[in-house]
Amino acid sequence: MIGLDTNILVRYITQDEPAQAEWVNRFMDQLTEQEPAVISHIVLCELAWVLSRAYHYSRQQVAEVLHSILTCREFMVESADLAILAWQDYLQGNADFSDYLLSRVHQRLGASYTITFDRKAAHSAQFRLLS
Repeated sequence: MIGLDTNILVRYITQDEPAQAEWVNRFMDQLTEQEPAVISHIVLCELAWVLSRAYHYSRQQVAEVLHSILTCREFMVESADLAILAWQDYLQGNADFSDYLLSRVHQRLGASYTITFDRKAAHSAQFRLLS
């Protein structure tokens, strides 16, 4: 298996750099369910941030990209069950995907909730606002 960096996924999704996109497309065509590429939580969080901030993807577009990655058999996502829960939270909430993934990881580690100063995240039951 081979791990993917965020910039590889950005090139693949946006196709904005023709030469690099061609290389990425050829690489992605070689992936199989038996030989998938590995995607870490960090890459998912960076990808969501880059697409929304640098490429001005809407929240719905980011959610669609994340869903495509989470359901692609040629990708093996780190703790995919947590990433799927975070994706579901992201669809229903207004905080960043990274906030929801963080809270799901904390829950897996035994935390009742995550304390934060982030008012958007604090609207979710997984968070408590420190004030």
